[in-house]
Amino acid sequence: MTHNQRARLVIENPYTVGIIGGGQLGKMICQEAKRMSLDIIVLDPDPCCPASRVCSKQIIADFTDEAAIKKLASRSDVITYEIELANSAALAKLKADNYTVNPSPQTLYLIQNKFRQKSFLSKNKIAVPMFHLIESPAHLSELSNKYSYPLMMKACEDSYDGRGNFLLTSRDRIPQALSYFNGKECMLEELLQFKKEISVMVARNRKGQIESFPVAENIHIDNILDTTIVPARISNKVAMIAMKIAKKTIAAFDGAGVFGIEMFVTVNENVLVNEISPRPHNSGHYSIEACSVSQFEQHLRAVLDFPLSRPELLSPVVMVNILGPEDYVGPYIVTGLEELFSLPGVKIHIYGKKISKPKRKLGHITATAKHLEQALSRAGKARKAIQLEASR
Repeated sequence: MTHNQRARLVIENPYTVGIIGGGQLGKMICQEAKRMSLDIIVLDPDPCCPASRVCSKQIIADFTDEAAIKKLASRSDVITYEIELANSAALAKLKADNYTVNPSPQTLYLIQNKFRQKSFLSKNKIAVPMFHLIESPAHLSELSNKYSYPLMMKACEDSYDGRGNFLLTSRDRIPQALSYFNGKECMLEELLQFKKEISVMVARNRKGQIESFPVAENIHIDNILDTTIVPARISNKVAMIAMKIAKKTIAAFDGAGVFGIEMFVTVNENVLVNEISPRPHNSGHYSIEACSVSQFEQHLRAVLDFPLSRPELLSPVVMVNILGPEDYVGPYIVTGLEELFSLPGVKIHIYGKKISKPKRKLGHITATAKHLEQALSRAGKARKAIQLEASR
């Protein structure tokens, strides 16, 4: 595809973007694509996944199915992914055969394993908390003697939203931790005494243009994102450092797209990178209503190699997640919409997942206002209004 071809939109034969994963991120990418008359093909094993309602076509297959991924590539101008469970080896073969894959398969491979990811960041002189690969139970015992408790033990792979984490509060918890992970490759991390958790969504296109979104302040409960506040309640100095780190981080990785850079702000106002997501991120959802360009449009621009827009914050904003209740698994009903819709500046996103599970992300609410305190108040009222009830 030449530059001149990329600069035009042929309505009868639009660009087709293939996405591995059809969750809420895929759905929101599809919604932006539809606005611009782009076609989206989603690969997801669930025929009722959130993106199934808005994508152009769906290939029903596992995220790792090499034949299905090749089929997706054959029908797409560019392949991207919204989930780190995608098959990086299969994507690397496609890239070697001159298919366009962004972000690159090598980037996905690095990020799929938390130890590889942290090692790569450290090698590129990007500050991270202390970390060690656990080589054996004896090595874990040795490391736990070296550092002060509490410590965080993490599975190197398939660890997200607090799943695959174990808090070591004392040596007595080591046998329980080893049993919990049951032989999985794990790493040990320093548990920082941080003042804030923040993130920056940052994008790069294939020409190398980089643009960052405003710094977001994040509040997690049980390791799951609960609330995002923008602008973050941090000093200008810390904000500038975070933006600089975000740009340095995305420059170190290969490929184009939007990346979510999660960071800690310590009590001494040092900024360290916690984790990287090579895709749109939960903490960037606020950008749909509150920015001049959303993270989802920016991701499409990046992977298609269009010029990126410089994001501008149009108003203070608070985003809160809607999670499945702790004590219920099954179909559900969303109630409280009449009260929520009466609140100014409030938008609700329901992802369309058929089944509620404990702490499953089922949607989110965004509240905008002229002043941050007002946005916080609106978000709090909206959260109280919305209830999830069992569907009998």
